[in-house]
Amino acid sequence: MLNIGPIAFTAPWLLLGLLILPILWLLLRAVPPAPIRRRFPGVALLLGLTDDSTQTDRTPWWLLLLRLLAVAAIITAFAGPVLNPDEETPGSGPLLILVDGTWADARDWPRRVDRIDAALAEAARDGRPAALVTLTDLPPEAPVFQDAQAVQQRIPALTPHPFTPDADAITKWAESLTGSFDTFWMSDSLARDSRDTLLSALETHGTVTAFESPRPVFGLRAAQVVDGDVSVTVLRAVGGVGSQVSVAAIGLDPAGIERQLATAPASFEVGSTETAATFDLPPELRNRVTRFEIQGVRSAGAVTLTDDALKRREVALLAGASEREALELLSPLHYLEQALIPTADLIDGTLEDVLLANPDVIILADVATLTAIETDTMIEWVENGGLLVRFAGPRLAASDISRIDEDPLMPVRLRVGGRSIGGAMSWGEPKELAPFPDNSPFFGLPIPNDVAIIAQVMAQPDPTLASRVIAQLADGTPLVTRKSSGEGSIVLFHVTANAEWSTLPISGLFVQMLERLAVSTRPAAPTADELTGTTWMPEDVLNAFGDLDRADTLPGVAGEDLATAQPSAAMLPGLYAGEDRRIAVNAIGPEETLTATSWPANIVVEGLDVIRETLLKGWLLAAALVLLTVDIVASLALSGRLRGPRASAAATILIALLIAPYDARAQDDSFAISSTADVVLAYVITGDTRVDEMSDAGLYGLSNTLFQRTSIEPSFPVGIDLEADELAFFPFIYWPVTADQQLPTREAYAKLNRYLRSGGMILFDTRDADLARFGSSSPAGRKLQAIARGLDIPALEPIPQDHVLTRTFYLLQDFPGRHPGRDVWVEAAPAGAELSEGMPFRDLNDGVTPVVIGGNDWAAAWATDQLGNPLVPIGRGQAGNRQREIALRFGVNLIMHVLTGNYKSDQVHVPALLDRLGQ
Repeated sequence: MLNIGPIAFTAPWLLLGLLILPILWLLLRAVPPAPIRRRFPGVALLLGLTDDSTQTDRTPWWLLLLRLLAVAAIITAFAGPVLNPDEETPGSGPLLILVDGTWADARDWPRRVDRIDAALAEAARDGRPAALVTLTDLPPEAPVFQDAQAVQQRIPALTPHPFTPDADAITKWAESLTGSFDTFWMSDSLARDSRDTLLSALETHGTVTAFESPRPVFGLRAAQVVDGDVSVTVLRAVGGVGSQVSVAAIGLDPAGIERQLATAPASFEVGSTETAATFDLPPELRNRVTRFEIQGVRSAGAVTLTDDALKRREVALLAGASEREALELLSPLHYLEQALIPTADLIDGTLEDVLLANPDVIILADVATLTAIETDTMIEWVENGGLLVRFAGPRLAASDISRIDEDPLMPVRLRVGGRSIGGAMSWGEPKELAPFPDNSPFFGLPIPNDVAIIAQVMAQPDPTLASRVIAQLADGTPLVTRKSSGEGSIVLFHVTANAEWSTLPISGLFVQMLERLAVSTRPAAPTADELTGTTWMPEDVLNAFGDLDRADTLPGVAGEDLATAQPSAAMLPGLYAGEDRRIAVNAIGPEETLTATSWPANIVVEGLDVIRETLLKGWLLAAALVLLTVDIVASLALSGRLRGPRASAAATILIALLIAPYDARAQDDSFAISSTADVVLAYVITGDTRVDEMSDAGLYGLSNTLFQRTSIEPSFPVGIDLEADELAFFPFIYWPVTADQQLPTREAYAKLNRYLRSGGMILFDTRDADLARFGSSSPAGRKLQAIARGLDIPALEPIPQDHVLTRTFYLLQDFPGRHPGRDVWVEAAPAGAELSEGMPFRDLNDGVTPVVIGGNDWAAAWATDQLGNPLVPIGRGQAGNRQREIALRFGVNLIMHVLTGNYKSDQVHVPALLDRLGQ
């Protein structure tokens, strides 16, 4: 290939034909234009006379130049000119494409995938074997090089991960590398300690070329409470100029719908890589926040989840009557208020008012008896998940509560009276606390030497007492007891909440014990000692793009691993739940910083842009045709033959050639004719190149299947713009739902609703294996909900077993695509549709369900190339081939249904269907 500036030639030797242009010039100059023939009688008098000299009239120079340009254009066209040719990287050996595959890659993942695809395509043209390795998902052995086209088939399954590579695993993998190969390193632009070691190892095997995106990398640390406000630290990898980003607080509104609750700016000064966004949120709004995210940045690093450390619990404090209310230090609630005010929202009022507010915790300080109505209401509140904490005191000790029978609002039975340990009438010296047992929530807390118990209420011995004691004195008597009630629990401190019976309330241990009981919010992350021996179950996990996915099928995580908060394949970023609290693991740790990579001078660093080649052959041939047409018209004009009607016809032809549009799609009539001459399947253009290409390939494969198996002969599929194109030409539209596509305008919604009401069918495909059940936990699911709000969609139901789609052409009960999900939603059957006697299915009307909704990625299962070879691997072995076949059968049933309606529900088909069904 010969490169001349931005233009290259695939057959440059044909340019030698340009050398004959001077010869053509001379030849053309020697040939005069044809003379004008006129019959004139007087010419007969000149017969026989000869001129002494002759002179030949020559072709005008501008006409010669026109002809030479036409010939030059033809020669140049066949030389294969290419505008902006892709410069191939020299090399003939194996090629290793190494992808970091971290959350920092997610912000421009489509561009990275395009660059990987271009590199593999180039390797395939050069006959180079290739291997594709992701550092966050390293293979156990050295890379295996194979045909580059086979490696390209793995690209659709390639995805980034929400964590960084394991340094030890990278070092071990680097030591296993053998042989010579070149490396294309798709870097995420973040520096790591393991990068230098791996780079040194790769350079010993061949040349290394790095690819990085020029887009900045942003991240968020976990939110913290600073002076009553919520502060979120924002990071960036490169200092550079000053800039500003916006951080949004996302949470649930009172209706349970996820919304943006608040936003705050974060401004970077010149050269700084760290700043903060501050939120002044009221407690009610603050407790609803589930995550913070940088607006406009799609990655797990730009999202920080919130857990119980951010939420302020609502705690209600109630005390029994006191004769010394004026003495603040002797108040039953004084020390509780001092311990809880910094970390909880306190609620005042009567017990009836407090229960209506539904707080997280209710603390009763020396409250002995409750009315029957209060007791029933309190029991219901506890069983629904409330935490009731009771403190003893003189009133409780003097009452008969929980003496003979255990009170439902007490964890144990009590002895009559109290126990005085110190003083003149005591049984001994003040007692100290015993170390907390392993099964106690207080386990691991250090016990100060100055904590002493002077008096307490005693627990009645009971077979269940030992299992309910979570703190005891040195002599073994219970100090704190607890029992579960429904989803909640009841805790009793056998001492007072003030310093009257013990020094516990005036010690730091008191605050720590309240924190362990989840009475107040724990501002700091739990330590490894606190988490040792516990197991935490993941509730929601983040993917690399910053979207939350359900984690119902993931195993639990050991508390020791959770203490490190280092995300990995075994512990994804997300929310992990224990017995009484939740802990958030984020992609960026509390002390982590972002640093840009610094490559050695010998490493070539390129961008991610993929140069789009433009073939110029067609344009040059068209230009040559126009020039030759102009030459013909000019020659006719010079010879005097271009007069009258001939002149008008020539002018019309010339003008038509010069101004005729090249895009037939621009002609509305042509588009309408091409769309209605045959059955044409259409797909919605989403703007995502890879999704649109897969939709086109999927409908192409389905069209071929219909052509081969049915009487339907579809033409090539068409991508449609909802805003500009007419939808009525297409009986079926495939709509792949992506998280980033724009919502239709009002005019587009009007066209869509007319299309649905007039018998058209739209297949909505979220392509997420229906993990979200079309709910708010999936980006595609949320986008589908937003799109559907403006559409006239009837009531839906999961496709029933007797729906006509199960027998339109093939008998089916499963509708898989690339994913084998069963849930597919269609228009609900009419209320009066009942099963008739002798009929294996209900008698439905002749309407067609206007929408079919699923998430099985049918286009990927249908997709084939021009030779009919599948483009996307499905499953494994014969099971995968069977799944692809069922997916194609479902596509055939869909098209047959939309073209023929519910004719398979007619009585005339019953005998044949009963025979096929074996009935």
